Parts: sequence; C-alpha cells; structure tokens
Amino acid sequence: MKVVNNPALRSVFAIVLGLILVLWPAATINYLVIVIGVLFLVPGLIAMIGYLMRDKERYPDAAFPIEGAGSALFGLWLIVMPAFFVNILMYVLGALLVIAGIQQIASLASARRWTQVPGFFYVVPVLILICGIVILFDPFSVAETAFILFGITSMVYGISGLINGFRFRKPKTE
Repeated sequence: MKVVNNPALRSVFAIVLGLILVLWPAATINYLVIVIGVLFLVPGLIAMIGYLMRDKERYPDAAFPIEGAGSALFGLWLIVMPAFFVNILMYVLGALLVIAGIQQIASLASARRWTQVPGFFYVVPVLILICGIVILFDPFSVAETAFILFGITSMVYGISGLINGFRFRKPKTE
C-alpha cells in the first residue's frame, strides 16, 4: 500500500478547509453535526440489519440490538436537526464557563481573608464569566466565530507549509 505523504497536498487541503470554514462557518457547523450523525446512524443500521438478516434457525433467541437502534435513532436526529445540537453544545459550554468564572472569583474572594489579592488576579475569571454569558446569549454566532478562527489558522498553516516546502526543499542531486 502506498502512503501519500505530500506536504504540498496537505498544505493545499488545509488552505481549502480554511477557506470553507471562513466563507461558510454556519453551514460548516451544521455539516459537521450531520457527519457525526452519519457516524452514529451507519453502525446502528448495520447492527439492526445484521439482526434482521441473521440465520433465525441457528440464532432464534438473539436479542434485538437496542444500542444499535438507539445509535441509529440518535444519528438520524443529529442529521435532521443539526442546529439544535450545536445550540445545546454551546449552551453547555457557556454554562460551564459561567460556573468556572464564578468559582474562580469566589476562590479569590475567599483567599482575601488570609492574604492580599491584587485586583489584576480577577481579570481572567471575569473574562471567563463574560465569555460564558456571551455564549449563553448568542450561542450560534460564537460557534461561527470559533470556526472562522479555526479556518484562518488552517489557512495560515497551509500557506506556511507551502512556503516552508518550497523554501527548504532538498537540492536535487545529479
């Protein structure tokens, strides 16, 4: 089996992926959830088809693959309602950040009882808290921003890879 290890191809792929993420972040988020849905759906269907196609005389008491049915139904749900799951994920992330920010602020306030805590130590916990609140109030645009940032980073990685590949190419020996 031939292994493809072409840095230029990898760089071009990273640039294309980055462009897709930057140009269509909302669609990309939904398609990612749909792909995850397919990854749940296919094994579930395979398990259920295997159950239905089994040799009923050799395996008459085979249990119905409940986890296969659950996997297929969950995958179908992800495929049909991807935006719903993106929003749920962002709400969970926002809530976790709010809790983390409050916990850090409370810990610093508690530490003030036995030591002096300079004000700048509160900056990061307050920023975490603010990020969590922003995510809770506008979860989908925050998700889009994350995909845009990832897309820009992917393009920079690809361009850097192309430049490095051409700049530091091994000289040809005759």
